[in-house]
Amino acid sequence: MTARSAPRLLFHVQHMLGIGHRVRAERIACACAEAGFEVTLLEGGVAGQVPDGEADRLTRIQLPPARAADAAFSGVVDADTGAPIDDAWRARRAAASLDALRAARPDILLVEGFPFARRAFRFELLPLIAEAHRGGAKAAVSIRDILVARPDRLKTAEIAEVARQNFDRILVHGDPTFAQLADSFSAAPCLADRVVYTGIVSPPPVAPGPDGQGEVIVSAGGGATGGALIRAAVAARPMTRLKDRVWRILIGPNLPQEDRDFLETPPPGILVQPSRPDFPALLAAASLSISQAGYNTVADLAVTGCPSVLIPFAGPTGLETEQPTRARLLERAGRAVSVPEAQLSPERLARAVDLAADLPRRPDAPYRTDGARRSAEALLAMTGRKGPA
Repeated sequence: MTARSAPRLLFHVQHMLGIGHRVRAERIACACAEAGFEVTLLEGGVAGQVPDGEADRLTRIQLPPARAADAAFSGVVDADTGAPIDDAWRARRAAASLDALRAARPDILLVEGFPFARRAFRFELLPLIAEAHRGGAKAAVSIRDILVARPDRLKTAEIAEVARQNFDRILVHGDPTFAQLADSFSAAPCLADRVVYTGIVSPPPVAPGPDGQGEVIVSAGGGATGGALIRAAVAARPMTRLKDRVWRILIGPNLPQEDRDFLETPPPGILVQPSRPDFPALLAAASLSISQAGYNTVADLAVTGCPSVLIPFAGPTGLETEQPTRARLLERAGRAVSVPEAQLSPERLARAVDLAADLPRRPDAPYRTDGARRSAEALLAMTGRKGPA
């Protein structure tokens, strides 16, 4: 890197089930481009599931795509064929990642999740990180503020050691006044010297859009696990105080076909649409949101102040603790009403809607929401540079 060249960032992103990881990565990548990086986004999930942001400012490389086999994350499958990945697939994938690294010649390699998540891809990521270091690049990892809790302390210590050995910085996309990494990752004190809290990666504040005025917005992110929520919302509407409002249901790209068929002829007063890129503007205009408690949905709720009912995803085994923890913290802060996924029913949801209808709209988020910009600044500081004036 010369004094006059732009710093180069290679960002490896692998989303497995929903689309939240890719949405957050997109926001961070665009902020890095705005800060002056030449950004290459190395994508390992299913292509084309979310709108690309500032496509002309990012170089995109699609790896052989992979996804979770099911909602229980029981394995990894080739997204093109549905077959479990094998050693030949792993070899092709690792080679493609190294080729992308050599072409991008990054000053910073940013990896989404690993080793706190995505450990099934260590066959690819450990050689990628080692090759980046041999080329003089620094490495950073991008993680949520709340991780899936792991009771196995030996495994947690092993993850922390892999993080120490491989990464110069750990970008935690949250505000420590709301949730600290140690709350969900017991070995966090071992990493304190390289942790940087960036704030929540939210979109910028938006004005209410022309659509959504006074409506109830029902959403489930990518939709892979949202069918039960959507069905309960349709059945709950006539039992609520908001039964005379339009309920707009947004369908994610991964919603199962049987749930799409259920919505083919919706009852009067229910509008069904594909997921929209102006989701924050819809929330800014709406009277209430019903959703899961994924990171990006909650980030959008924070900047719009929309009262909400949260049905956090806990997974078939109930071991997915991230969304339940996030929902519990927001309910405690008076920002939402939470319904445990295992207790979801139309009647329970209707009661939650009536309670949430009395919550005030609060545009003052309970945490910092400029996480994309602050992530870019932290990465730029790793190159010895300062951000734009």
